[in-house]
Amino acid sequence: MPPLTDPYAALGDVSVPFASPEVSALADQALMQAQRTLAEIRRRTDAEAARVAAEIAHRSRPDLGYEGLAQKLGARTPEILVQRLTETSAGEARSLVRVGRILETADAGAAPDPARRYAVDDAPWLRAVAAAIRGGRLSIERADVIRAGLGEVDEDSPAGLADALAEAAQTLLRESPGLTLERLASRARRLRADLDAAGVAEHERRLRERRYLHLIPQADGMTRISGLLDPESAALVTSAFDAATSPRRNGPRFVDPIEQARAEELDGDERTIEQIAVDAFVELIRIGGQADGTKVLGTRRPAVRVLVAAPDLADGMGHGTLEGQSEPVSIDTVRRHICDAGAVPIVFDSSGQGMDLGRTVRLHTTAQRAVIAARDGGCIFPRCDRPPAWCEVHHPDEWERDTGRTSVENGVLLCRHHHMLVHNEGWKVTHDRAAGGYAVVPPASVDAARRPVPAPSRSEALRRLQLRRAG
Repeated sequence: MPPLTDPYAALGDVSVPFASPEVSALADQALMQAQRTLAEIRRRTDAEAARVAAEIAHRSRPDLGYEGLAQKLGARTPEILVQRLTETSAGEARSLVRVGRILETADAGAAPDPARRYAVDDAPWLRAVAAAIRGGRLSIERADVIRAGLGEVDEDSPAGLADALAEAAQTLLRESPGLTLERLASRARRLRADLDAAGVAEHERRLRERRYLHLIPQADGMTRISGLLDPESAALVTSAFDAATSPRRNGPRFVDPIEQARAEELDGDERTIEQIAVDAFVELIRIGGQADGTKVLGTRRPAVRVLVAAPDLADGMGHGTLEGQSEPVSIDTVRRHICDAGAVPIVFDSSGQGMDLGRTVRLHTTAQRAVIAARDGGCIFPRCDRPPAWCEVHHPDEWERDTGRTSVENGVLLCRHHHMLVHNEGWKVTHDRAAGGYAVVPPASVDAARRPVPAPSRSEALRRLQLRRAG
């Protein structure tokens, strides 16, 4: 390593304050050398941080229970403790622990500790990688992608695979300086595939099992999408997104007049590339459901239920909601969805009720269930947050009695847990027709006086209707 320049001489001495040098005064060569020097300092300190993280993990191993270091300090896992101490992300903390285990070795001349599991002994092909980390020649991030890409060896692996992986690791160390982190990871996976062709299908299966998609409502009314795509799924999604955004991302310029016109139109679009991508995603979902929703989405096509009070819709004031979403939408958006074939409008009249099929049908129809879901906004049991899609329709006036009509009025949403509570544990749902509300009555074992507990609707559209009527 070139001699450390004076501006950074005190960087490693944490006992004195560090004054950042004026880098604008450095010549080009000195500036680039400073960057190389700092990068090597970082690699060396990261290597030591990884070794310390691995020791923290060892002192927090599961067999120690609540006597483990992390557990005694209130951290559920050693990775969480490392994250707190280093003030890094959860992913970086996990990477430090993983790579630190590669660096663990018994002290020279000492017998191995039987309580420890030396990762490099389980994966001897990573010895050269460990040496490169210790020598400050390889970053933690690059070591981790090499480790992940080369994978493991088990009883079903081809003979000699461990030796072949050791050679592959040496190849990756030589090529690493000229590759981005992403390309290094891809190169490591391809080398493993070349050496273990029979294991490709199993690896593909494991990746596919890890796929998921989460929709996470945010406090501001937005919904965050989080997920992982297996390679095959990612190829399809990436291809579609590239097609939607390519001209804005310096993609090919088209000779075909139609494609050229579309590219020019997209260039003038005021949306960001990310906004174009999410709009394309939503449009693909909508089109896919319309084409043949039963093939992709099970028994029903996707339908946005738009909830709105009739007075709000008539005079264009107020707002509506989209079922399952907490954020209000404008009346203009409500009208747009009502015009769309993919939307089901639920308009509340002055009574807040709807259809009545009399006594001829035992179960509520799909249309009635839609109106009930719109009115209740989810399970009506106090403090239950289950949405309409998770609920069943309960008859407050039992159907078996003469008063138990199959109507919107005589139907409320209860999640399965609370529906079973009502039928099996003595609870009851009552309807105050004068007040237009529902209540749940506990059994005497819960409340000897059996005092009704109000079960108000969570529907924003119904709240708007009541507000308009009160005004």
